[in-house]
Amino acid sequence: MEPADSRLNLLAREVVEPLGYELVGVELFQRGASGATLRVYIDHERGIGLDDCAAVSDQLSAVLDVEDPLQGRYDLEVSSPGLDRPLVFPEHFRRFEGSRAKVRLSEKLDGRRSLEGVLRGCEDGIVSLEADGRLWAIPVNRIEIARLVPVF
Repeated sequence: MEPADSRLNLLAREVVEPLGYELVGVELFQRGASGATLRVYIDHERGIGLDDCAAVSDQLSAVLDVEDPLQGRYDLEVSSPGLDRPLVFPEHFRRFEGSRAKVRLSEKLDGRRSLEGVLRGCEDGIVSLEADGRLWAIPVNRIEIARLVPVF
């Protein structure tokens, strides 16, 4: 996932939110010489359908053509976040307080790079995660990727 304050997230947010959707996050995958894939996750309280993805894709594609934030060829994909929803922005960690999440860090914290536990909130850029019998204080800027863990 792109960092919350990345240019791609900021551009996507400027398009997605005025259309009435929530920007969940943006992923950029390099595919070597054949280009890249820019995947944008959106959500809405009623869910996301194909028409929603198409509407956002049309608008976002036009903005990306003008702003030109990526070098070379890329494919744009707009998708719902799925059950293992990515958590990118601080408000995501607050909204899903009490939910299970898996977090991978960009560097080790107390000898750990991967944690799974229950979200206990986010305040002042610090995510609280209860895992392995302790409460972890994780700086948002050290989170490489965080996702909800579906419970069936």
